Amino acid sequence: MERRGFAGNFQVNTEFVDNKKWQQKGAGHRQRLRDKFLERGIDALSDAEVIELLLTFGTPRTDCKEPARAALAEFKSLPAVLDARPEALKTIKGLGPKNIFALQFIQGAARRYLRQRIRGKTYISSSKDVADYLIHAMRGLEHEVFMAVFLDAAHAVIETEVISEGTVTVNTVYPRELIKSALAHNASALVIAHNHPSGSLTPSNQDKKLTRTLYLACSFMQINLLDHLIIGAGETAYSFADHGLMAALQDDCTTLLAQSS
Repeated sequence: MERRGFAGNFQVNTEFVDNKKWQQKGAGHRQRLRDKFLERGIDALSDAEVIELLLTFGTPRTDCKEPARAALAEFKSLPAVLDARPEALKTIKGLGPKNIFALQFIQGAARRYLRQRIRGKTYISSSKDVADYLIHAMRGLEHEVFMAVFLDAAHAVIETEVISEGTVTVNTVYPRELIKSALAHNASALVIAHNHPSGSLTPSNQDKKLTRTLYLACSFMQINLLDHLIIGAGETAYSFADHGLMAALQDDCTTLLAQSS
């Protein structure tokens, strides 16, 4: 007579066991990344590791290593991944609504942080912080956006504001809208900026004409236009002031204003 013990009828769910093993292994890997950040800071992490940790905020029980690497390979840089539209991110295997939300949320939080950090700071001593915010806010956009940074009499930052938005190639800026906003903020000076969706930092003839028109309009209202920044695809901005174009405009407009008075 055949005797069958309990073990003979028991089947192990290997899929469940493997999943539990992976979760334990994955949790250990994520904790090591967190510990590395806490001990040595963000510079100790590679871009792929940063993206991986951000993705786990949305899907904490999912392996995010390969999706992070795939996203970095597809978009080429950490900023490009954070700037990418949800539709583009969804093409990466392993990225879905929850972990894409995590990427978008951290991008939005960083933008708000940079914007609020510059308020009240003197532009002359904090121009890099202003440029960092504008680069973060405008880089990667698929259409042109024209922004203004309004300053008080001491050149402290009052507020930043989008003045107009256009298409990929055309952006119409009305001087009266800029002046209206400057007066509403009681601004004594301002810095303007717009992005080039193409990624180029080279100012066009249209950019130069626009700057001259706005400089004249501001001068008539006794508002000082300090600089015009162009945001491209990289980590730096093109400054009209740094390239001597604002000084040349000032000379031209001073002569013109003297002749009209």
